[in-house]
Order: sequence, then structure tokens, then C-alpha cells
Amino acid sequence: MTNNSLQERSWWKEGIVYQIYPRSFKDTSGNGVGDLRGIIQKLDYIKSLGVTMVWLNPIYESPNDDNGYDISDYCAIMKEFGTMEDFDELLEGLHKRGMKFIMDVVVNHSSDEHEWFQQSRSSRDNSYRDYYHWWPAEKGKPNHRWSFFDENSDAWKYDEQTDSYYLHYFSQKQPDLNWENPKVRHEVYDIMKFWAEKGVDGFRLDAFQYVSKDITFPPFPEGYDVDVPSVIEYHGMGPHIHSYLKEMNEQVLSKYDVFAVSEGVGSTLQDAHDLVDEDREELQMAYHFEATDMVTTLEKCTLAQFKESFTKWDKSFAEKGWIAIYLSNHDQSRFINRYGSDKPAFKDYSAKLLNTFILSMRGTPYTYYGDELGMTNIGFTKIEQYKDIAAINGYKKAASDGEDLDHYLKKLNLLSRDNGRTPMQWDATKNAGFSNETPWLPVHKNHTTVNVLNQENDQNSVLNHFRKMVALRKDNLLLVYGEYEIIQEEHPTIYAYSRTLEDQKMLILLNFSELESSIELSNYDDSKEVLINNYSELSVDKNTITLKPYQAVVLKL
Repeated sequence: MTNNSLQERSWWKEGIVYQIYPRSFKDTSGNGVGDLRGIIQKLDYIKSLGVTMVWLNPIYESPNDDNGYDISDYCAIMKEFGTMEDFDELLEGLHKRGMKFIMDVVVNHSSDEHEWFQQSRSSRDNSYRDYYHWWPAEKGKPNHRWSFFDENSDAWKYDEQTDSYYLHYFSQKQPDLNWENPKVRHEVYDIMKFWAEKGVDGFRLDAFQYVSKDITFPPFPEGYDVDVPSVIEYHGMGPHIHSYLKEMNEQVLSKYDVFAVSEGVGSTLQDAHDLVDEDREELQMAYHFEATDMVTTLEKCTLAQFKESFTKWDKSFAEKGWIAIYLSNHDQSRFINRYGSDKPAFKDYSAKLLNTFILSMRGTPYTYYGDELGMTNIGFTKIEQYKDIAAINGYKKAASDGEDLDHYLKKLNLLSRDNGRTPMQWDATKNAGFSNETPWLPVHKNHTTVNVLNQENDQNSVLNHFRKMVALRKDNLLLVYGEYEIIQEEHPTIYAYSRTLEDQKMLILLNFSELESSIELSNYDDSKEVLINNYSELSVDKNTITLKPYQAVVLKL
């Protein structure tokens, strides 16, 4: 690349992230829960995907009220997952294979079983009291704050021991840390330094847009919490978040060859830029929810909405700042069910199309484990089948609010986080090769056909299409830094765009439809090289290309 490129090069911009939910990847201890040794066992498989970074969901000591996002010791490994020696071996194994490691840092809140909180709740004059947000009951109940996981959506929990309320934006067992206290901030920086010294290459900051609060807790407008975007507008990007991040950058990020990405970027494009633009000296990457939040009901988002969102974000970050590109993670159901089709005739094609999209856009792509195979929602129909606190408490709230519970279960069937947490499907044996014992969540019944072993030697499999697309991206900086231009944005079924870098150009055509769709392109001829195609042929008639259902094509122009 020459000096007139749109962005300065960085290893984390050129990386491809593979996210692993540790408890669902591979069990070697026989307790039905995945562990670090299971990931170590599968390092060669991960390497074979071509990915360059691995992000693990939290592996710290935790009582698992929210599957590890409630941390009781930030410098210890969860016993279910293994030991610190296992972690060291995993990190060394990744680095030996040329892959980086991203640590999930959960510091908006801790577990209520963390020693800090145990001390904090013991008395009003304890030295750890100001590590959390407390409100004395004699002042009356504090102004309402929304909680994502509370069955009453109430973020204030009364605690008899000191006759006070504590704040929890998530579950009652996840009290929010008080970042106004400099001791808390420096505890966090020390934790990050501990892991950076071990060789961790990046940090994903969980729920970080919420860490700064107006600690007078003024009233918010009536009904501000009708939906998640409104909650984010009032709860997110508090008054001191940028001073905290500048301090974190100065204390930690600038001292190591690491990058940090925040989960959530506020409510506007400017909020996101304020977090990650280089001259801000805060974070390096923005991880926004707009595209995933478009699928929040039984109605999927339209292709027009999908195009508009990704085009808007790309345009805003074309020359300054950097974004993540993803369609699924541990907080989402499987991407086929939300953006493609799980019908047998279309399932594999739509999985290949979605992976083609993620890996051909500007930004750092994040792939969630199992998406390289085309894993799908498990399809629970009863609340008793769910393990996720968000599903269980959400169902209780729906019942207390008098909602139609059958309708609520249909929403969970499509959107519940448990859909994206079922065990990795390694082979067609019992429990999909994940564990010899009953897994913590059931294995999908389609594991007999959708599994790694089945797809390894099939050159037309979802897995091998993913590998080809990864290789294409790694071989072409065009797909990392190249200019993005949407083509015929109004097309009802085809998402078409070009990527251009200096004298190189590629055309990406994606048919988000169960029907054949055509697009007419001026000055097109069939001599163009087909780099990626999830079908065996491409129909071209002069300037018109006809795509089969969920066909995805990358052409060299």
C-alpha cells in the first residue's frame, strides 16, 4: 500500500477474529462443560481456518450467574475451565501458531461474590464501600434505573445488611463498580497489566459504555426505558467516560502492543468516533449493535435496512477510526436464522453468503464459533429448556406484565442467546464429539450432518468456503482497507458493492433471497475472474448477472 491509502496499517485492522464461547467448545474433563484444554486440543483446527486472533468469553473465577460475566476473581481461572498453567499453555500455543489472543474484560460490574463487594456491603464505613454505587434507604428509593436482566427491570437492589440499595445494570449478582473512585480505576488497570504482562494481545471491554454514571442519579424522563436504544441513550456514554479511557490508554494501552475494543459505542456515530479516532488516544476499535439490534422481534430486518446500516457506518469510518464487522456473538442467536434461511434447500448457501459478507467488508471481521459450519438455532419451545438468565428473567417479567407467553416463547425460539451457545459440532457421534458426558446445553440434532468432520473433506462445504474467503481476505489488502461503494442501493434482493484500492477492484454480489434475482451492470462482461462463488456456476447474459437463491460471488474487475 502507498501513502495515499485511506487508513494507516495496523495488525489488528488486518486481523480476523474467531470468538469462542469456552464452555461450549470442547470438554476434556468430562463434566459437560468446555474447558481450556479443549481449546488447546483444537488449536490446529483453529489455525486451519486462517483466522489470526482468538477472543474468549470470560474465563475468570466466577459463580456463573451470567456464565462468567460475573467475576469473583480477575486474576484467577474458573475452576470449571482449568488452571492458570492451562491458560499459559493456551496462550503459548496460539502465539506459536501465529495467532493473537483477546481477553474479555468485564469491569462495568463484578460478581457480588467478589471480595470487593463482600467488603463493600459489610458496613457503610468499610474502605471498599465506594467501590460500588450505594444509596442509603433513609433518603428514600433512588430514581429508577433500568436493569437488563432483572425480572422487574429495576437496577436498584435493597440490601438489609446496611439498609441501602446497590446499583446493578445487569443481574442482581452483578453490582456495578464505581468508576468515580480512582482506586477502582487503578484496580482495573492493574488487572489489565497483569494479563498484558502474560502476553495477551487485546482487550474486549464488556458493557464499557455504561461505566460512567452521574452519581447524583437524577430522574430520567418517564418511559425512557421503552426499548434498548433509549436505555443506551440515557445509561451510556456517561459524563467522564472519555477521561477514564484516556487514563486507561496512558496507564495500559500505550505501554503494550495491544488494542482495545469497546462493546457498545453510545447512540450516535459521533459517540463512536469519540471513542476510537486515533487523535483521541482512547480505544482502537468500535463494536456497535445497530445491525444486530435490527432483529429484535419475529420480523427480520429488511435488506434495505441492512444495507443502509452497514453503508452508513462504512462511510463514517472510511478515513478515520475503525470498526468491527460482525453478525453474531454470544449475545445473539445464530446468524442464519436472523439474516438467512435455515430451510434445508438454502441453509448452506445462506451461511456461505453471510460469511462472504463479513469477510469482504471494511473493518475487522469477527466470526463466532460454529458459524464457519453453518450452525443453526436449536429451537427450544419451553422455558424450562433455557439456561440463560436473560431468557428466564425475561419470561418472568413477561408473565408478571400479562404478556402473551406463547408469543414470548416464539421470540426466544428465534432470538434467545442460548441459541448461539450450544456445543460445537465436531462430528456425528453422541454429543457431537463435544463431551463424553451430558453437555451443559443440549447438542443440536442436526450435528449428524452439520459438523467439522463431515465438512473437512467436502470442498463445497460451508467450512471450506469460509477458509477460501479468509484466504482471499488475507491475500488482498483491498478487502481490509479498500474503498467501499454500494451499487444499486435500491435493489430489493441483491446487495452489491465494490471494494477498490489503488488500481485493484473487486465486485461483491449477494442475493439475500430465496428466489433467483438479476442485476444489470453497465460495462460488465463475462471475462471477469470469479474469485469466490458459493455455487458451481454463474449466469451472465451480456450486462445482466442472474444469481441463484443466496448466491454470493466475488469478482475481480
